[in-house]
Amino acid sequence: MGLVPGVVLAGIPVVSAMMTDDNRCWESGALGYYRQQSDAFAPLVLKMMRGHILASPYLGINNLNRDFVGTRGFSVVFRRSSLPLVAARFGYLRPYLEQVLLPECQAYYLNALLLVQGSRVDPHIDRSLRSYCKIIQPPAWVSVLYLQVPAGMQGGALVLHRGQRWVARLQPVENTLVYFQGDLTHGVERMQSEGVRLSLVCEQYVLDPEEERQIPEWTVESRQL
Repeated sequence: MGLVPGVVLAGIPVVSAMMTDDNRCWESGALGYYRQQSDAFAPLVLKMMRGHILASPYLGINNLNRDFVGTRGFSVVFRRSSLPLVAARFGYLRPYLEQVLLPECQAYYLNALLLVQGSRVDPHIDRSLRSYCKIIQPPAWVSVLYLQVPAGMQGGALVLHRGQRWVARLQPVENTLVYFQGDLTHGVERMQSEGVRLSLVCEQYVLDPEEERQIPEWTVESRQL
């Protein structure tokens, strides 16, 4: 599978509804605020990505802000122009990078996010590149790939809001890929079950040339460094 093609509707870049090579289809959410695809990757590819992330020396207490309670992870920040370098350094992520990144975006904040029993993510709007570019709009889109989800998991749902208005509550399903509009307020309910909830979250940004110049070519953010 290749990159998901992007189109523009009413001035907003969106993920195109598409059929994958084996005829799987994207499902659109309320008013186009989100889209999701089940069975996004071949099972062996998903297992390979999951194994490398769990074994990564970068995986540790999350480097993200205090909204991420009791979580672990690490982040990779990069420009689209550095995609070949990132794919070479993190070869196990190549299938993800090829399939998930939107071509109309110039910069990405990719985060491996691990939750266990008691973890949660409080409601927020993503602007993780703000540490490099002080004045920045939210990402155009945020993608989430669920690499591991405990069977029968209680809690741990992704909740989306537009301002004060509820949009959706999405229960994670392993090997499901979700895109939602980057200016939505979102959070993850407290995980009540035992086990590991592991996802790859990518903030995908459309930047002007001056903003793009402020973003590193590529770098890793981890408390293990």
